Amino acid sequence: MKNLRSRVIGTIAFLAVLLAPVAAFAQEPGGANKYSVRTWAAGGAALAIGQGVLGGALGQGRAAAAALEGISRNPNAAARIQTPMILALALIESLVLLSFVIAFFLQSILSG
Repeated sequence: MKNLRSRVIGTIAFLAVLLAPVAAFAQEPGGANKYSVRTWAAGGAALAIGQGVLGGALGQGRAAAAALEGISRNPNAAARIQTPMILALALIESLVLLSFVIAFFLQSILSG
């Protein structure tokens, strides 16, 4: 009985997976599709901004922590550590802004 039940469940799951793509292609050509390319591009732009900001924030945090640790271990080297740290933070921030600009370009190109 248990074997029959697992076969029935397996068959139903197989048919569900097999027939799910058929519904995706059932739409008539030229019809309104809520999952259009523009919708996915807007979602991609949002993910690009989110990942860019998250990566930049993590990178800036690690850079600042490493610089402060280096300064605390050797206070005499503070001037030599501070300048490269500020340059690195500016370059990290430029990458975050670049992802922001690319996301806006994607949004403006696809919106019309």
